[in-house]
Amino acid sequence: MTSDLNINLHRRSFLAAAAASLALPRVALAQDAALKIGYVSPQTGPLAVFGETDSFIVDALRAALSDGIDTAGGKRQVEIILRDSQSQSSRAAEVAAELIDADGVHLMLVSATPDTTNPVSDQCELNEVPCISTAAPWEAWYFGRGGTPEKGFDWTYHYFFGLDDAINIYTSMWNKLDTNKKVGCLFPNDADGNAWADPAHGLPFHLPTKGYEVINPGSFANNTDNFSAHIAAFKEAGCEIITGVLNPPDWNTFWKQAKQQGFAPKIATIAKALVFPAAVESLGPLADGLTTEVVWSPFHPYASSVTGQSALALADAWTAASGKAWTPPLGWTHSIFEVAIDTLKRSADPTDRTAIRDALATTDLATIIGQINFTKGPFGKNVCVTPTVGGQWRIDADGKPALDIIANDTVPAVALTAELRALPV
Repeated sequence: MTSDLNINLHRRSFLAAAAASLALPRVALAQDAALKIGYVSPQTGPLAVFGETDSFIVDALRAALSDGIDTAGGKRQVEIILRDSQSQSSRAAEVAAELIDADGVHLMLVSATPDTTNPVSDQCELNEVPCISTAAPWEAWYFGRGGTPEKGFDWTYHYFFGLDDAINIYTSMWNKLDTNKKVGCLFPNDADGNAWADPAHGLPFHLPTKGYEVINPGSFANNTDNFSAHIAAFKEAGCEIITGVLNPPDWNTFWKQAKQQGFAPKIATIAKALVFPAAVESLGPLADGLTTEVVWSPFHPYASSVTGQSALALADAWTAASGKAWTPPLGWTHSIFEVAIDTLKRSADPTDRTAIRDALATTDLATIIGQINFTKGPFGKNVCVTPTVGGQWRIDADGKPALDIIANDTVPAVALTAELRALPV
């Protein structure tokens, strides 16, 4: 972990736990058994909205892969093993160790947020297990684990947008309104918040280069029940824009208190909390006009390399099965398995972790979330940057939230569905 990013993931404690696990009997990687893919995500706890679609995606892929896949070693069955991080970093590290030592997975997958991706990736790096991660800004994953431009990682690979990509689409939305360019920032004291607040790589570095002034009253603990000090600071500074990266319960608390205390910015653009329909719906009419980044949507012109489904078809299938609106995890969860299957198919030996790692490093695959290429990242390997578009929530006649695409500068192929509106006064 770099001193620049004060991300308190206690990485050393995770590595110590992983080292202790080496004393456990290691499961042999059988040459004629199914190829095992482990998948860790927050399926319960405050980050559960990230894992809402996991069972749906995995069940569909198990059916699609029921006849096995063609590999260098012939036709092989694929076994997918899910584990719940319970939205806790320590639990994420624990279940990753179990997947490595007890289940003997050939390849590890992990999503979402640095609280999950980083400890799992650290376990895999230490134990020499190939790992693919997503759904966390790449800087928080890379620098937060001690990566440098000169030295990356040997076993772990990640794809998602970066903070500069998020800021590009945020300012694209903000530039559509007449504001004083004063931005009030909400940064929790967690891995995500510390990455977004980092002066070297986060919003305090990027926003001034776009002509925006950062007002940061300081970090706060997750599950805070009183944002009065932040609201007062934003009102005093005259902030007309609010941004940050919050868990859904914290954003709901802040936004309701802001309304109660007469704070009315012209636009609010929030990562994490406003990505998911289930989280936004709890705000009721207060959600109208809020904005966020959109990593994947039914409007993205991509298709699955495994099932052939378009983004729209995948979203429709989810709605038909669940009765719920589409949600971005559908895309990134499906895509991480696309990368995994492609890697196993291309591996010189799909039962050998080193051979799998070598195939992973050369990935260049068109997926339902877009192109994933690990050879053209910021530092030449380990990272693929996937762009994001901008979205705004509206409340339909039935009272349900719907997300419009209102900024596509970074991905023009994603069609706009509406124009930006200022927040209702």
